[in-house]
Amino acid sequence: MTKNDPYAALRFKEFNIFLWLRFALVFGWSMQFVVIEWQVYALTENPLSLGIIGLCEFLPAFFLAPFAGHIVDKKEKRNLFTLCIALFSLISFGLFWLTSETVESTWETNTILFGIYGLVFFGGVLRAFFGPTIFSLIALLVPKAVYPNAATWSSSTWKGASVFGALCGGFLIAWIGVHYTLGFIFLLVMVALVLVLQIKQKPILNKAINESVKESLKSGIRFVFNDKVILGALTLDMIAVLFGGAVAIFAVFAKDVLDAGPKGFGILNAALSSGSIVMMLATTYIPITKNTGKKLLVSVFGFGICMIIFGASKLMWLSVVALFFSGVFDGISMVVRQTILQLKTPDNMRGRVGAVNSMFVGSSNELGALESGIAAKLFGAPLAVMLGGTVTLLTVVVMSLRNKPLRELDLQKDIEDHYEDIKA
Repeated sequence: MTKNDPYAALRFKEFNIFLWLRFALVFGWSMQFVVIEWQVYALTENPLSLGIIGLCEFLPAFFLAPFAGHIVDKKEKRNLFTLCIALFSLISFGLFWLTSETVESTWETNTILFGIYGLVFFGGVLRAFFGPTIFSLIALLVPKAVYPNAATWSSSTWKGASVFGALCGGFLIAWIGVHYTLGFIFLLVMVALVLVLQIKQKPILNKAINESVKESLKSGIRFVFNDKVILGALTLDMIAVLFGGAVAIFAVFAKDVLDAGPKGFGILNAALSSGSIVMMLATTYIPITKNTGKKLLVSVFGFGICMIIFGASKLMWLSVVALFFSGVFDGISMVVRQTILQLKTPDNMRGRVGAVNSMFVGSSNELGALESGIAAKLFGAPLAVMLGGTVTLLTVVVMSLRNKPLRELDLQKDIEDHYEDIKA
């Protein structure tokens, strides 16, 4: 294993198993979300019902995250991950059963609908635990020197699985229907459950046995807000997604601005996602630990510029190019942020820091969609996106001037020291 080995993390068997099971889970989860949206809209023909789905998942995921982080730090990670997957399989099976011919022919539509909402809410509860558990488990599968490479492969797997899961969900609905698509998702979750059992149990690194829940939560939040590097990285990501993102209103651009129709809508989504995936894979070969802070700031700034270009564009080809490069910059910032979190977080606090990260990322995604919709309604979609991109640029400028530790962050020496430890 060399310092610039692009496959460093893949040389550890348990990390490979983790990537396969994470792909299966995220692929299934993304597909399931698409199928649920389709089924709920088919039952209600009311766009508001789609917003309720997001709300049902967001509320428990956001508000339970701090408590989930406390529990994750206290528990053995492999077993907790196994429990989360097992409970997720119950959700998948429940949705499979609710869409069966027997239920649809005997139950009222509202009963089925509330059943789906209830399972989505339960999924939000699990989501509060999945984030910090996965964040904590990765650090126990590879040496610290390999964290940047592991973060790259893990982020790439997540992004690829979420993109292809959403894409396949639409195709499978057309080919085999909602019911059997949900059955396929249940099988994917069972595969993940078998795979997670191939990972050995890990030591519990938080020895503060007598620490109260209140003190545990306060110490986790205090650590994040006192560490300018971690807080700066999380803030940049949250602002970029909350104000700079435009995924929620791509349909408006495809239909009303670019006159590109449904195919154009698909192309816009594909351009953004493909840019992220390409760059994430590229970072396995291109080290991102040198001048880490500057790379993060430049990537978020570049993302803001691309979104301003996208908002101003009236040409389909220019919009696609802008979104592709916004995905490139987003891919860089995602890998850099995950690397910073993995290297800067103490082992005994990974669950709580991972939970705070989930709150930042989760809230920015859901609230970002709400912000995009409101801004598009008030100012029109193009101006809304350009204003969001401008807010992103201003945030980067302020962070560059006010957050010196983040601006001057360079993780290369830390990585070299950990490689020396491995050799010793």
